[in-house]
Amino acid sequence: MAGKPISQMGLPNSIANLFQARNILTAKDALSLTEFELMELLDVAMDVVTSAISHISEIACPPCQTALSLMENHVKNDYLGGHLPTRLKGLDDALCGGIPFGALTELVGPAGIGKTQFCLKLSLLAALPTSYGGLDGCAIYIDTESKFNSRRLIEIAENSFPEIFHLKGMAQKLAGRIVVLRPTSLTEFTESLQQIKLSLLQHRVKLLLIDSMAALLSNECEWDQKASRQDSLGWHMSFLKSLSEFSRIPVVVTNQVRAQSSDYASSYPFQVHVRDQSIRNSERSESHLVGALGFNWAHAVNIRLILEAHSGITLETDNGIEVAGPDINTIRCQGMVLRIP
Repeated sequence: MAGKPISQMGLPNSIANLFQARNILTAKDALSLTEFELMELLDVAMDVVTSAISHISEIACPPCQTALSLMENHVKNDYLGGHLPTRLKGLDDALCGGIPFGALTELVGPAGIGKTQFCLKLSLLAALPTSYGGLDGCAIYIDTESKFNSRRLIEIAENSFPEIFHLKGMAQKLAGRIVVLRPTSLTEFTESLQQIKLSLLQHRVKLLLIDSMAALLSNECEWDQKASRQDSLGWHMSFLKSLSEFSRIPVVVTNQVRAQSSDYASSYPFQVHVRDQSIRNSERSESHLVGALGFNWAHAVNIRLILEAHSGITLETDNGIEVAGPDINTIRCQGMVLRIP
């Protein structure tokens, strides 16, 4: 509500016109100034300023809520929400059904670990008919690294959903439901987000994927310019969270990793295991990898899934039967290791 125009707040015309004449157009503009500054700018008495600010604050600020109303809203949102099953049994069990609606989910891992392929699979699941376990809607795939591969998408569909993919016209139908955007700058990305918010309901969008946020930001500023990076991320973090909550769709963002010292890496709550591992093997490189984009971004996401490469372990079928295999990928979720073939 901070962006609500003052002209629409029901102030007397004489006062509203004064605000407009001084280019104070929104609630944020007015509330960013002190009462003394407003009195000087508007050239009116203090009681007039106080009355106007009180009126603007009452309209712009969200109403107070009780603990009971917050609980009732939470129950209502859970009822209206749901999950996008990944069809990876261990992961779906850990996430209580899959990628949650109305939440920001992050995939973190080094290059080549499988983040993009996982996103391709999710986009197909969003496009599948509900009778086959999908969401029967559209997916918007924001591809900032130009890694989206339509041929690989078809291969995944053929191997994962052979019973439906080979139906007449189904391949074209599914592919037509996945919209790919390729912004080349943070400005273009911001414009894309604004357009997406307007088209969510019109085009039955059921999933938003951003692959990846870190790559997009690295084009704008150097990684050592932390202040600039955090300033650039602030608006986007807030927008993506509000977008997921408002639309009640899953929003999935991929993130890269960066090097960090072992002691500092161990301070991350999702890498507590690193401390013990680094003591046993001080030369292990994984102990120096942490999610990029910093603490502010890490605290903004609702769920963080960390993809790591391991060797010498076994595959498990959905029935829990171990099958010997080569190097595979794993996902760590809240201390659990989930094996993914």
